[in-house]
Amino acid sequence: MAGVISELPNPHEIHDAAIAMLDADGTVVGWTGTAQRLVGYSAGQVVGRSVAVVLPLAQNASQVQAFVEQCRARGGWSGNAAVRHRDGHTLNVGLRILQLWGQGGAVHWLVSGTDIAALSLASSSGSVRESILTRTPIGIIVRDRELRCTWVNDAVERQDGVPRDRRLGRRLTAALSGWESEALEVVMRQVLNSGRPAALEYRAWPPAEKRRDHVFAASICCLQDADGQTLGVCCINLDVTGNRRARERLAILSEASTRIGSSLDVMQTSQELAELAVPLLADYATVDLVESVTLGEKLPGCIGPAGGRHPVLRRGGVASIHPGIPESPWARGEPVFIPPHAPQISVLSSGRSHLEPMLDTAAGTWLDRDPARARTIREHGIHSLMIVPIRARRAVLGVALFIRTEEPTPFQEDDLLLAEGLVTRAALALDNARQYTREHTAALTLQRTLLPHRLGESAAVEVAWRYLPADADAGVGGDWFDVIPLSSARVALVVGDVVGHGINAAATMGSLRTAVRTLAAMDLPPDELLTRLDDMVRRLTEEDGDADDYEKLAVMGSTCLYAVYDPVTRRCTMARAGHPPPAIIDPRGKVTFPDLPTGAPLGIGLVPFEAVELELPPGTRLAFYTDGLIETRDHDLDVGMKRLSASLAQPGGTLEHLCSSVIETLPIQPPSDDVTLLLARTRSLSSSQTATWDLPSDPAVVRTARALVTGELARWGLDRMVPSTELIVSELVTNAVRHATGPIRLRLIRHEVLTCEVSDASDCLPRRRLARSLDESGHGLSIVAQLCRRQGCRCTTGGGKTAWAEQELPKDAY
Repeated sequence: MAGVISELPNPHEIHDAAIAMLDADGTVVGWTGTAQRLVGYSAGQVVGRSVAVVLPLAQNASQVQAFVEQCRARGGWSGNAAVRHRDGHTLNVGLRILQLWGQGGAVHWLVSGTDIAALSLASSSGSVRESILTRTPIGIIVRDRELRCTWVNDAVERQDGVPRDRRLGRRLTAALSGWESEALEVVMRQVLNSGRPAALEYRAWPPAEKRRDHVFAASICCLQDADGQTLGVCCINLDVTGNRRARERLAILSEASTRIGSSLDVMQTSQELAELAVPLLADYATVDLVESVTLGEKLPGCIGPAGGRHPVLRRGGVASIHPGIPESPWARGEPVFIPPHAPQISVLSSGRSHLEPMLDTAAGTWLDRDPARARTIREHGIHSLMIVPIRARRAVLGVALFIRTEEPTPFQEDDLLLAEGLVTRAALALDNARQYTREHTAALTLQRTLLPHRLGESAAVEVAWRYLPADADAGVGGDWFDVIPLSSARVALVVGDVVGHGINAAATMGSLRTAVRTLAAMDLPPDELLTRLDDMVRRLTEEDGDADDYEKLAVMGSTCLYAVYDPVTRRCTMARAGHPPPAIIDPRGKVTFPDLPTGAPLGIGLVPFEAVELELPPGTRLAFYTDGLIETRDHDLDVGMKRLSASLAQPGGTLEHLCSSVIETLPIQPPSDDVTLLLARTRSLSSSQTATWDLPSDPAVVRTARALVTGELARWGLDRMVPSTELIVSELVTNAVRHATGPIRLRLIRHEVLTCEVSDASDCLPRRRLARSLDESGHGLSIVAQLCRRQGCRCTTGGGKTAWAEQELPKDAY
C-alpha cells in the first residue's frame, strides 16, 4: 500500500449500495443504514431473522438453506431479484451475494443491492453501478469494534497480497504495516464513532503486478445488530485503476508546464517531455534537437530544403514502454541521421505537424526509400506516428516523435492536438534553457579567462589552490583569487567573494580582480588598496542606475582579503573587507587566526580599513579561503573554523596534499556556496642575496654608489650586468640627491631578477616626462626604462618612497 490518495467529496457509486451480512444458515446478523433506506426495515426488525423476510427467492427455511448451498457451490450469486419493501411494494434490485471466511473456516455471506429503478434514472452511472455490483471483483473485509478482521473474502488477498490466516483476528496495522494503514484505520474509527459511511481511495500493489500499483476505491460503513448498536465496520474495496489512470493522464497533461522545465538544461527538459508522453500518450517518444540548441548557440534560420542544408540533430530525450528502449538506434546526446525524404525534414522546414494514423511500409511511401527503417518499424510493431515541430521565437528547435506499438488504437486528430499542446509547453522551457546555456557558456568562458590559469612559484611563496563552485555542473561562481608579483621580490595574495552566481557574478568578479591588479601595480599598502577599491565599488554602483537591487548587492556585498609578503624582511602585511580571516600555520603545524580587523564589505564605506603586519618564520603556511569552506546549512561558523583548523594542523607535507585534505573534510552534500582555498608557503631570501648601503645625500655619493654596486655584482658573478646597473644606480641616486633630503638607502636584491632600489625620505613620487634632446634634465627615468624590464616607485611605511628597477638575469646566472 502506498498511501491514502484522497477522501472523495462525492461518495463513490458503490457507496450507495445496501449492505447486509448473513450467517451460514441465511440468518441476518448485520444491517446497515443504506439497507434500511432501501427496504424500509430497521436493524431491529431484520437482524436475527431469516433473509426470507425481505428476499422472495426463499420463502421458508428449507428454501433458504437450498439457496445458501447453491451460493456455496458457486462461491456466491449475482443477478436481479424482487425484494419486499416494508410498506408492501416490491423493488427490482440488482443483488450480489459474496462468500466471507472467518476463523476456523467459518462462512458468512455479504449481500449488496441497488435499486434498478434508480439506475434507470441515470443510465451512465447505472451501468457503472451494475458493473460494480454484478461483474467487477470486489474485496470485502468486516472488522469488529476494535478494528480486528473477523470476516474476509478471497478477492482481498488478490488485491494486497495478505493471506487470510495472517489477516483474521488482526488489525490492519498488524497485517500490513505503514503509515498508510494507520491512515485507513483513522477513517474506520471515524465511521465507528459517527455512524456515517465514508468513501476514499488508496494505492496497493497486487501480487500479480508488484511493479505496477493499482488504485482502489473503498467504501466503509457500520454494521448494526438487532438493538441498532454498532457491531463493527464493513469495508468494500474495488479496483478502479483504469478510471484512476485516465484521470491521472488528464491531470498530468494539464500540469505539463510544471512537470516540464524543472531545470535549465535542454537535455533534461527534452527527457522530461519524452517521459511525460510515455505511456500517457505514446508507447515510444523521442525529442531530437537542432545541434545549435544543445550548444546554446544562436537559433538557426531556415532549415531543410528552403535553407539549402539539412540540419544536424541530436537526441535530447527518449522514452519507451519497453525496457532498454529497443526502438531507438541512438542514445541521448548522439547525432541522429535523418534521411532527406523523411517526414521530419518537411516538419522542420515547414513548421507543421505530421500525422500518420496507420503507418504504411508498402511500396510507394517514403519508407520505400529507407528499407532499414521500414524493417525496424515492422520488427517493433510500429503502426501509428505523430511528428510535432518544437517551435519558439519563430524558429524551429527540433522535432518530437510519438509512436504507438502495443496500444492498438491509432493516433487521431485529438491526439495530435494534445501532443502539440504538450510540445508547446516544452518549447518554452527548451528556449529558456537554450538561452540559459548561452549565458552560462559566456559566464564560464569569462570566469575561466579571468581566474589564474597557472600560479607559478616565486622567490617569495609556493602556492596551491582549489576552487569548487556551488553548482558543480555549471562551474560558474563568484569566488576569485590571485597571486600578484610585486616589486622587490614581494608578492600579493588576494581572495574575494562576490554575491551570487552566473554571468553577473563572473563579470563583477572580473571587474574587482582587474581593479585589484591595477591598484597592486601602484604598490599600495593593503589598507589603502582596499580603501580605493571600496571607493571604486561605490562609484560604480551609483553610476549604474539601471541595475536592480540584486545586482547592486552582488557588487556592494563583495568581500576581499589582501596581503603583501616580503621575503627579504619575512614580514606580511594584510587587511580585509568583510572577509574571513586567514589561517597561519607555523612550521610545527600550529594553527592560529590573526586578530585582523574585519572591515566592512566593499561599497559600504562605514569604517576605514586597518592593516596588520606580522613577521613569519620561513616555511610558514598561509591559508586564504572564502566562507563557503567554513559555512554549511547545518552548522555555524565556529564549527567550520574548528574543522578548518584541525585539517590544517599538519606539519610538513606538500601544499597540494594539504589542499586535498582540507577539501575532503567538507560535508558530503554539495556546498551551498562556492568554496575557494589558496595556500601559500613563505620563503625567505638569504643575506647573500641582498646588499644594502646607507648613503648621505651628497652629489659625490653617486660615484660611491656605482663602486659599491660594481663590487657586489662581481661577487655575485654578474659582471656582464655592471654597465647597465651602474647607469641605473646613477640616475636613481642622482634623483634622490636632487629632489629629496635626508639619508639615502641603496639596495640590490638578487632573485628571479636583479632589483635595484633607492629609498629616500621624500613623499614626492618621480614622474617620467617627455624631455627634448636639448633639455639638460628629465632624461633619467627614460634612460632607466630602456635599460630595465620593469620600473616603478612606491611609498614606504612610515613615510618616504622607494624607486626601483628590475633587470633580467643572464641565463647562466644560477
